[in-house]
Amino acid sequence: MAHIDPDSPVPKYFQLREILLDLIDSDELSIGAAIPSERELCQRFGLSRMTVRQAVDHLVSEGRLHRVPGKGTFVARPKIELALQLTSFTDDMRARGMIPGSRDLDRRIVRASAHLAKELGIQPGEEVHFIERLRTADGEPLSIERAHIPVKLAPGLADQDLSDKSLYELLEGRYGLVMDAGELTIDGGIADPSDADLLKLPRGGAVLLLQRRSFAGGVCAELGVSTYRADRYQLRTILEP
Repeated sequence: MAHIDPDSPVPKYFQLREILLDLIDSDELSIGAAIPSERELCQRFGLSRMTVRQAVDHLVSEGRLHRVPGKGTFVARPKIELALQLTSFTDDMRARGMIPGSRDLDRRIVRASAHLAKELGIQPGEEVHFIERLRTADGEPLSIERAHIPVKLAPGLADQDLSDKSLYELLEGRYGLVMDAGELTIDGGIADPSDADLLKLPRGGAVLLLQRRSFAGGVCAELGVSTYRADRYQLRTILEP
């Protein structure tokens, strides 16, 4: 059994953190399983309650564990890496072996404001499809997508069924719009009350705010503004000198 080395320069709480991570990664503590209580961890590893709590607090803040008041601390589901590439939510979830889903929240045609027109490269007042959908994976709500697409690029899009379908697949198959380039901006934020309810987050829950401009043949075909659950996503990128 792993043990705490009292002579190591590594802090004891961090050693316990590594031990617990090893148990999680080896499935000795599987997803949804309760970890031993603070008292048990103190007795097993000869640590103070403060040290044990510090290790557990770190893993909770990292999203590896989650607390349920009155019940205990449990192994959290692994976070989904946010795809930093031009791909649809549907394709991304399928590639992860998950079942993508969607629910229409709003579908209408609006007139482009000056700001929206600038982002889409069209004239103010031109018609734009506004499509708002709740996106799910294996039935769990993960994001809210708000897409803006010039009507002149996709006439009749408002009449198309998008239930559990990829918007990008539809745009490519029906309108010949193949997304081949894009720009992505990511910010951190707090979910507003309505988004929090849809995403099943507590009020004031943290979210990732994404704005993406997608291009087809050099033309901006979509401005997407999406809200992702920060407790279910993480960002990873490669650093090069």
